[in-house]
Amino acid sequence: MGQSNHTNVKEFVFLELTHFREVAFFLFVFFLAVYVTTVLGNVLTVVTVTCESHLHTPRYFLLRNKSVLDIVFSSVTVPKFLDDLLSEKKTISYNGYTAQIFFFYFAGGADIFFSVMAYDRYLAIAKPLHYVTFMRREVWVALVVASWVGGGLHSVVQIILMLPLPFRGPNTLDAFYCDVPQVVRLACTDTSVLERLMISNNGLVTLLWFLLLLGSYTVILVMLSSHSGEGRKKALSACTSHVLVVTLHFVPCVYIYCRPFTTLPMDITPMLNPMIYTLRNQEVKSSMKRLKRRLGPSEGSKLG
Repeated sequence: MGQSNHTNVKEFVFLELTHFREVAFFLFVFFLAVYVTTVLGNVLTVVTVTCESHLHTPRYFLLRNKSVLDIVFSSVTVPKFLDDLLSEKKTISYNGYTAQIFFFYFAGGADIFFSVMAYDRYLAIAKPLHYVTFMRREVWVALVVASWVGGGLHSVVQIILMLPLPFRGPNTLDAFYCDVPQVVRLACTDTSVLERLMISNNGLVTLLWFLLLLGSYTVILVMLSSHSGEGRKKALSACTSHVLVVTLHFVPCVYIYCRPFTTLPMDITPMLNPMIYTLRNQEVKSSMKRLKRRLGPSEGSKLG
C-alpha cells in the first residue's frame, strides 16, 4: 500500500537508441562482443588465480576479487540492454528498476577496492620487508569484505533516498538503463534537495576518493624514482596501468555526479581491466600457459 501511495507508474520505458532494425542489430552484435570479452577475460583471471597456487598472494587475491566485481557490475545492466536492442517493448518494471539501481550502486560503490589495491602496491614498494607482516591472510579478507560491505551500504542509501519519490507519469527514461539521475527527473515533486543530497553522497565522495587514489599513486611513483633496475621498471609499469584504469573509471563518474544530473556513459573499464591488470603481467601469462597445458591432456583423453 505504501508503494501505491507514492507511485502509479508500474514500469519505465527505456530510450530507443535507433529506429532502424539493421543499426539495432549491429549495436547488439557490438555490445554483445564487448560483454562477452569482459566476462570471459575476467573469468579467465579468476580461474587462473584460483588454480595456480603460486598466485595465492595478496596482490592476486585482490585482483581475483576485482575481476568478480567487474563481472557483477557488467551483468547488472548489459544483458537487459542487449535484450532491449532486439525487442519492440523496451521497458522495466518498477521492482526491476529498484533492483537494477541497487545492484548497480552496490557494485559501483565497491570501488573502494581501487584503494585496497593501491594500499597493497604502496606496502610492496615502500615497506617490502614488512609486506608479509602487514598483508596477512586475515587482512586480505577483511579488506575485501570491507569493500563489498561499503558497496552495499552505498547502495542502500540510494534506495532509501529513491523509494519515497512519487512517480505518476511520464515514465520514459532518457537512458538505456536505470540510474538515479534519469529516474529522479521523472518524479512528480521538487527534487532539488534530493539532487543536492545525491551529489554530496555520490559526487563529492567519488571526487575525494579519486583524488585520494591519485595522491596515493603519486606518492608511490615518487618512491619509485629512488629505485633502480628491473624491479623499478616492472613496478612503474604496474602503477601506470593502475592510474590509467582509475582515471578511465572515475573521471566520467566525477563529471556526472558532481554537477546537475545528466546521462551517464557506459563504463568500459570492466573490459579493460583483464587486459591491463592481467594480460600485461608476465607472471599471470605464464600461469595461464601452465594451466592450458594442464587442462590440455585431460581434454584430449576425453576426446579419445
